[in-house]
Amino acid sequence: MGSPVTERGRDDDEGSQHMVTISKGFWLFDTACTQALWKSVMGDNPSRFKGDLRPVDRVSWSEAERFIVLINLFVPGLDLKLPSEVQWEYACRAGTTTAFNLGDLIDPTQANYEENYPLPDGGEGVQRPQTVNVATFPPNAWGLHEMHGNVWELCEDVYHPSEKGGPDDGTVRMDRQSRRVLRGGSWKDPAADCRSARRYDFYEDLPSHDFGFRCARDQD
Repeated sequence: MGSPVTERGRDDDEGSQHMVTISKGFWLFDTACTQALWKSVMGDNPSRFKGDLRPVDRVSWSEAERFIVLINLFVPGLDLKLPSEVQWEYACRAGTTTAFNLGDLIDPTQANYEENYPLPDGGEGVQRPQTVNVATFPPNAWGLHEMHGNVWELCEDVYHPSEKGGPDDGTVRMDRQSRRVLRGGSWKDPAADCRSARRYDFYEDLPSHDFGFRCARDQD
């Protein structure tokens, strides 16, 4: 996990790089939770950018947790949850060690990010000042779409200024802090903020129009 000190756009909370062994398998939605799915469970749509196939946005960590409680009640045995931070980065990378799961550069044909802040040599920006439909961009090697950009994705973990010191088995890092981890960058962030190792944090009860989530499920 984490990023090398030479990676462009790197922040101090990304490590040094370190090894984590995930103790058991898990599944992850191949896209962020859509507005259609959210509405079918919650009966409303808080999103700023409306569209059934767009990711639900303007949701807080607490509201995502409420969605998960309800969908698990509706479908006994489904046992969905938010991914741990370790699970999220592992799934995003899909076996890669580069800045993005597509290499060290990314361009607007591969992700939805702030068009005025591309990476050097990363291609001209494209004006998309909002989210786009899920599965708009090609998936990574494991079939997961938009792990970079579109919406920041909530993880279960509380935020610490370093990944080091957290669980080394892929489980969730928990304590009494109220700030939660988000990953992946969004439509309103520079390309560098969409890197596989990029971390962000926010209060668990506050929503934002660039926050979304995707669900995970652990193996029994």
